[in-house]
Amino acid sequence: MFDSHRVTITPDELKEIADRLAPYLPPNLTRAEPSTSPWGGMDYTFDPFTGREAKPVEPPTHKDPRLTYVTWEQDEQEHSLRRKAGTLLSDMYAEALVLWRDAAYVADLKDVVQDAPARWAEYERAFQALEAAAAYLRTPQAATEWPAAIARLVDAQLAATAAATAFDQRGRGIAQAHRTHVHADLGHHGALAAAGYPEARHWHITDLDGYGGWGDSSLAAQVRRLIEEQDDHLAKVGRLTGA
Repeated sequence: MFDSHRVTITPDELKEIADRLAPYLPPNLTRAEPSTSPWGGMDYTFDPFTGREAKPVEPPTHKDPRLTYVTWEQDEQEHSLRRKAGTLLSDMYAEALVLWRDAAYVADLKDVVQDAPARWAEYERAFQALEAAAAYLRTPQAATEWPAAIARLVDAQLAATAAATAFDQRGRGIAQAHRTHVHADLGHHGALAAAGYPEARHWHITDLDGYGGWGDSSLAAQVRRLIEEQDDHLAKVGRLTGA
């Protein structure tokens, strides 16, 4: 005997319930058996979901003469058996839905990530070049070629902006997938890792609402703010030095 949702089911009842529920089982279910856990319950085994199947939805059973509701007064044994059958059916579909949601999340991420790893790598290269160009301006050597050094900084700013904007195109798609699958059990990093991108925890993916608008927190917005700081600094240096 075991306990599921505080409902005790005998082996004979379980056999009868399995027969009655056979036409209604969720997709990909391969095995259902009493749990060996001391807390009882059922263990369900499913073939992996692709996430492209139809969403598992518990089917109605009220028209099935062996599962439709009967009152305790009408038939005490059938009332109990059918209540237990309904509990198990709901449990099965609840677990199937959890697995399917995670699979659908991962499948959508695989569709939208595309060349995001390459775009992120390009952004990192461009950003490092921008930092190097800005740092060079503080060296004595820069004073001997100030216009050329400034020109290289401007080129680096443009390249970093372009690389950040290109990555944001993928980042927005990933953020949309995060928003779409907000009810999945997998977290953002877990889902991206399951999709084959564990390195994505280092990517700049903001909330979907952070791409554009008043609260822009995109990668391009970060680069833009950095460039504004660099330009303000250079303008102040120019005023103070007369350069």
